[in-house]
Amino acid sequence: MMEYLDLIMFAALMGAILLGFPVSFSIAGVGIIFAFIGWYTGHMDITLLGAMGQRVFGLLSNNVLIAIPLFVLMGAVLEKSRIAEDLLDTMGRLFGQLHGGLGISVILVGALLAASTGIVGATVVAMGMIALPAMLRAGYDPRVASGIVCTAGTLGQIIPPSTLLIILADVMSNSFQQAQYEQGKFSVEALSVGQFFAAAVIPGLLLVTLYLVYVLLRGWIRPQDMPPAPADLAKPDRAEILRAVVPPILLIFAVLGAILGGIATPTEAASVGAIGALLMTGHKMGASPKLILTGAAAFIALGVLAGAFPVRFQRNDLSNADFALGLVYAGLAICGMMAVLAALKPALNQKVVHGALESTLTMTSMIFATILAAGVFSLVFIGLGGEERVASILSSMPGGATGALVFCMVFIFFLGFFLDFVEISVIVLPLVTPTLILLGHDPIWLGILIAINLQTSFLTPPFGFSLFYLRGAAPKEITTRHIYAGVIPFIGIQAIGVVFIWFVPTLATWLPSVLF
Repeated sequence: MMEYLDLIMFAALMGAILLGFPVSFSIAGVGIIFAFIGWYTGHMDITLLGAMGQRVFGLLSNNVLIAIPLFVLMGAVLEKSRIAEDLLDTMGRLFGQLHGGLGISVILVGALLAASTGIVGATVVAMGMIALPAMLRAGYDPRVASGIVCTAGTLGQIIPPSTLLIILADVMSNSFQQAQYEQGKFSVEALSVGQFFAAAVIPGLLLVTLYLVYVLLRGWIRPQDMPPAPADLAKPDRAEILRAVVPPILLIFAVLGAILGGIATPTEAASVGAIGALLMTGHKMGASPKLILTGAAAFIALGVLAGAFPVRFQRNDLSNADFALGLVYAGLAICGMMAVLAALKPALNQKVVHGALESTLTMTSMIFATILAAGVFSLVFIGLGGEERVASILSSMPGGATGALVFCMVFIFFLGFFLDFVEISVIVLPLVTPTLILLGHDPIWLGILIAINLQTSFLTPPFGFSLFYLRGAAPKEITTRHIYAGVIPFIGIQAIGVVFIWFVPTLATWLPSVLF
């Protein structure tokens, strides 16, 4: 029985999580307990745990993961400033007269919020509190309304910038390098977050399109499930639409454009997004529009000019033109900082910054604690021979490379019923993805397939996080059964999305190949 310690260890982890123990402590605790069991029975060299310090240092010095708290801060600031409410109200009135119009507006707002915040919980709760009551008042079937709100909220996992894609890029890059080492290549290539952001754009838009087609077809076939909004609902004018839609779109272009255009790294672009979100919040809360717009223009000009004409003052051969450019850059930076200070004042007075920082610290701590704990678990799992067992199982799977991938996708899908995407990403994926890459699967295409699969984990009963978020924010007339029944068609749509990417891999690989 002791030769199966690695499998028993994995089963023990599932049991500890299902019993309700905190995830990070469960992962690290199970790892340490089984390390001593393995050492006591002679199945593991305990000195392997000495590598943990190196792993912790590697995590803390990982430049890619620094983007996570900055993107989370960007989303938290936008969520606390209630910009989502303006978007939902405007889009709901714009499409409300159509059968399924409110559903269309929720999906479109979910896509916009996904690309500008990337925080699933905040989006689901905001739409559950604002859009869901409006949909019920309009006569929507509670199951349909719940499913639409839950699913639109999960778009933040696949549409960049996404915390999932950042973690996935780091895991897949490490797996790709490991696979190259095992092939005897010592001059290895790495994968970047930008490549995964680019790869996720078309699949993300594909999922939005599939959701919209389903809502339109459902509204046409069963109009009683999604009636139009009341006729007296005032349509927004063009200026109102522009005020609600243009700022998030500009923020999306600033962040994603900088990454995909090669102007900035994901971490630098995340800081741009956080500043942009703060300026948008200040503008909404009464800061001087002229000062905010001038500051935003100054930051944009600074980024473009400094990228095109860099000035390095540590050099000894600086010309007068370089000094003049330096003064211009300093002036633009001061102008931008004045706008940031002007935006901070109302944001601080209305507790937006305090709430956003608290949310950022909570979520970032959870993610990094899980990653650190997973380092202990994976070290012990490897020490007990689990890595070789996984490679052996996948290599001997009937159907070869395709059979191994089908098995992994089904396994990840069922794990999503019980585990969060962070746990799956940092515990399971490092064990299976190197072998899948060695079997010939493109790492970027593989990463996007897994990302869509992990996105589905937010919807799968009984432990899908979106279901819990909506349960907490939904009106009393929405039951848990309504929510579970409502997401089932969208889980099927997710499966259709996976099939599309599987059989048309260029949907995921074309844009990164053009941009990088």
